[in-house]
Amino acid sequence: MRPIGLALSAIALALCASAASAQAQKPGVEKLYILNCGEGTAGDISRWSPGVNEGKSMDFVDSCYLIKHGQDWFLWDTGIPDAVAAMPNGLAPADPKAVTWHRPKTLQAQLEQIGVKPADIKAMGVSHTHPDHIGNVEMFPQARLYVQKAEYDWPGTNNEPRFKPSHPVELLVGDKDVFGDGSMTILSTPGHTPGHQSLLVKLPKTGAVVLSGDAVHFKDNWDNRRVPSMNANKDQSAASMQKIADTLAKEKAQLWINHDKAQRDSQKLAPQFYD
Repeated sequence: MRPIGLALSAIALALCASAASAQAQKPGVEKLYILNCGEGTAGDISRWSPGVNEGKSMDFVDSCYLIKHGQDWFLWDTGIPDAVAAMPNGLAPADPKAVTWHRPKTLQAQLEQIGVKPADIKAMGVSHTHPDHIGNVEMFPQARLYVQKAEYDWPGTNNEPRFKPSHPVELLVGDKDVFGDGSMTILSTPGHTPGHQSLLVKLPKTGAVVLSGDAVHFKDNWDNRRVPSMNANKDQSAASMQKIADTLAKEKAQLWINHDKAQRDSQKLAPQFYD
């Protein structure tokens, strides 16, 4: 080979090595922590499974998820307000069929145990705006909040806004690749509420996981594709469950159901993590 050919080959090899090195340095998602964001008992789970389980009570859990991506921390859902931890009898619902919530551990204490301050969290998302998912949003006033526009625009009680107007927000219409590298994608899954969303997370060892939000509340409802009577839209709910099922098949992913106690009890909780 002529010297010029050798030189060009060396340059090509160097460029390939540089590209491979840059690819290797892309952080992706490194860790996912499951946080205890509430525990409670539902008075009558037929509220979530119409015509089935009439009068049957069930223990529920409420999970939040802290995700590390390079130097970034991302929080998914914020659970029952930390103030409930000081309520001996918990937070009772207006509807006796619904969940009486307790807060055994505060979100702030669990973050501290991991070594994370609220100010370290620069971005967050909520599956939807029911109180058991947004109870601590304002603990992170500086964090950019990812939420579907349909959810953000959905009137709250007495037509009040669902978040403080000063909170930085990125309004979504559909799916969102949060970090631009495919490692974490917000999935638009409306139905439970007008702008409900779920989260696909790809971990290096654990593999892909879909965090359901309230697209489904417990495994029996998922297995039977049941739609709770209080959902905003039954057809959208069914379509969103199918979208999740398709995602699970495509990504060979696990489904982590937010409120399912049996599943949560089998998982590692913070300060342990999935990588």
